[in-house]
Amino acid sequence: MSTDHKKHKTNTLAITRDINTFDEQTGNLYEAVVVISKRANQIALDMKEELADKMKEFATGRDTMEEILENREQIDLARHYEQMPKPTLSAIQEYLDKQIYFRRPEE
Repeated sequence: MSTDHKKHKTNTLAITRDINTFDEQTGNLYEAVVVISKRANQIALDMKEELADKMKEFATGRDTMEEILENREQIDLARHYEQMPKPTLSAIQEYLDKQIYFRRPEE
């Protein structure tokens, strides 16, 4: 759809939003929800692939209990991803900032 979700500043807290602002771009609330959900799925997939690539660096041929408990870098990486805004919140913010390009199939 459009921009890089990492460059976009997103509030990590769920806040109450005015529903009327969602249908301004599409003319229909349900279409807005579809656009936002598709973008959230794209962001989630990007985050999942990025995390998987970073986790490959920590993969070893053998796993012992000591290695699992002592890998601080892996724990820090997991904490970083837990603190990132959820894909849905990022997609909503991008939509409200009009940074998502979308088109209807019939157009």
